Amino acid sequence: MKTALIILAAGKGTRMNSDLPKVLHPIAHAPMLEHAMASGAVLDPARIVVVAGHGADLVRKAALDFHEGAEIVEQVEQLGTAHAVAQAKDALAGFDGMALVLYGDTPFVQPQTLEKMQTALGSHDLVVLGFEAADPDRYGRLILQGETLQRIVEFKDANEDERAITLCNSGVIACKAELLFDLIDAVGNDNASDEYYLTDIIGIANERGLSATAVTCDEAETMGINSRADLARADAAFQARARSTLMADGVTLMAPDTVYLARDTVIGRDTTIEPNVVFGPGVTVESGATIRAFSHLEGCHVSRGGIIGPYARLRPGAELAEDVRVGNFVEIKNAQIAEGAKINHLSYIGDATIGTKSNIGAGTITCNYDGVMKHHTHIGDRVFIGSNTMLVAPVSIGDDALTGSGSVITSDVEAGALALSRAPQIEKPGRARKMFEMLKAKKAKAQRSS
Repeated sequence: MKTALIILAAGKGTRMNSDLPKVLHPIAHAPMLEHAMASGAVLDPARIVVVAGHGADLVRKAALDFHEGAEIVEQVEQLGTAHAVAQAKDALAGFDGMALVLYGDTPFVQPQTLEKMQTALGSHDLVVLGFEAADPDRYGRLILQGETLQRIVEFKDANEDERAITLCNSGVIACKAELLFDLIDAVGNDNASDEYYLTDIIGIANERGLSATAVTCDEAETMGINSRADLARADAAFQARARSTLMADGVTLMAPDTVYLARDTVIGRDTTIEPNVVFGPGVTVESGATIRAFSHLEGCHVSRGGIIGPYARLRPGAELAEDVRVGNFVEIKNAQIAEGAKINHLSYIGDATIGTKSNIGAGTITCNYDGVMKHHTHIGDRVFIGSNTMLVAPVSIGDDALTGSGSVITSDVEAGALALSRAPQIEKPGRARKMFEMLKAKKAKAQRSS
């Protein structure tokens, strides 16, 4: 069955106290809207419709950044969840398949749960996602008779017996698209909030003799985010689950609670992650690598057998081949490092290529920026760059070449050559003592006058 996702993302999120739309606040370096879209992606949706409202242009950009085929419709007035879903009606006119309603501020519904809902829709007209709440509080309640879902009662409209029910509504609904909008057309706003509740379609469906049921999931999947405190709890929940998944997949986390992961972090088995490592967006680490303590990685790729850190920073565009060594206080950006190369100490490598088995000495800098333009440095195979070498780009170092320590290299170096660029050393006997005596006398005079 073809699937269309309808993702509600129109809320302002007043309790966030932010100019940013609520659904764009990040969890694990990705907007919570992206998490919701990623969960629905398991169903291989034919259509994705995002209902935006507050900050619609920002929401549109985030949705299209994740999926360029997403369609964005706008809910100008927020008149309830049924009204929000109704904004997708024209976009999905004539769509023959399942419509799945998700929420941009409920980002953790798991793909397998959505697959269960899709399966259940094969034998029912309408499927609602519910959960057993430890503290039902103000959630809407699911009223079941056997497997039949009779209605959903909002807390504000529930009586005492209904409030005693612990099976609660997540808001996620699956229904044939044409039927969904037909049911929504019949929804009124005669309730405590004068809003059009999406939940009312269950009672309407039963009145029409249609079949409605509920699928349940763990309460953690239905976590809604309305405040900064909720956001912090959600991020912690994501990190805990992501770390557990990595360890189950064969990754060693030496101090799991200190490792911070992005939504899209990929780490291969038999990799070891030491304490206090941060993974930003777009990081892939292949099997058998080691990421040492206090390193920060984003937008980079580390191949099999790589050893990174401690205290290393890999920035976007860093591509490391197998068995590359990147040591302490090394920063790499937009650079391709070939197999077996070593950059072990206190260096900056930006806008560069480094060949196989080359060794970059401590304190080396590729001087890639002239204040206006970026320039490229090419270092060939088996090159030895002496400590404290400045490579002023654009510049190329040939295979098997060597630069002397303390050199400033401004011209290309041919293969096999030794390049030296140093000012001559000058020594003036006795001058140091005289200078110290002069400086001490100057300091003493200044102290007396003060």
